[in-house]
Amino acid sequence: MHTMKAACIQMNIHHCKKQTNIDHALSMTEKAVEEGAELIVLPEVFSTGFCYDSIGENAERPPYPTIEAICGFSKEHDCILIGSIIEAVEGENTISPHNQIYHNLGFCIESGKIAGTYRKTHIFGQERSYFSGGGTILPIRLEKSKLIIGLQICYELRFPEIARKLSLAGADILITIAEFPNPRKHHWKTLATARAIENQIPHIVCNRMGEDPYSTFFGGSMIINAWGDVKAQAYGEECIIMHDIDVRETNEIRKTIPVFADRRPDIY
Repeated sequence: MHTMKAACIQMNIHHCKKQTNIDHALSMTEKAVEEGAELIVLPEVFSTGFCYDSIGENAERPPYPTIEAICGFSKEHDCILIGSIIEAVEGENTISPHNQIYHNLGFCIESGKIAGTYRKTHIFGQERSYFSGGGTILPIRLEKSKLIIGLQICYELRFPEIARKLSLAGADILITIAEFPNPRKHHWKTLATARAIENQIPHIVCNRMGEDPYSTFFGGSMIINAWGDVKAQAYGEECIIMHDIDVRETNEIRKTIPVFADRRPDIY
């Protein structure tokens, strides 16, 4: 599939209210599908927010109830859904209470099946007191659509190595899901655009809006093409943004400005 209608769900996340958030996310996602969206992106930990006070109660283990709900929707509507949840796994000598390791688990679901997952590797600020970082950065390959998704999570937008590694590994689309807070709106837009331009790849950045006990959030979700042009943009309100992504554009741009061919990995 060369062209796909992509959507970002910019939503408020009700702190620690999992079912409320799942219902709200799927309601907005249904509207996106009705308008033709085939690939839908949700914000980081969309079902709970950073629910530190009750992380043990809200973290999920296989088969991941939130992901099961998302899979059911994806199967019914034959669409792709991307987001993340808080995951708990058993472990010893962990930084977390109750002998648990917690991860920020990104997921990509295609037509009702989990195509792949990604554990956030770069942990920021207060998250370090609760979360462990993943150990691999690999793109997710979608069987039906033949797309390759490069998924990164929030703080990782600041690390160009991640987007470059995903792009070199064949990603067709770069996706960043986030709870990027105030007052860093300028950083968000600049970094998101830069990741698209320097890798000559479409970039969907999906941020939350609203507030939690720790921060307020400006939204600012965008769909950026491989030239770095912002094709759809949200501001501070709940909304759905949509745009067609043509992955063939990447090849044409890379012929016009051959950044990847001109790289000098022998000296850096």
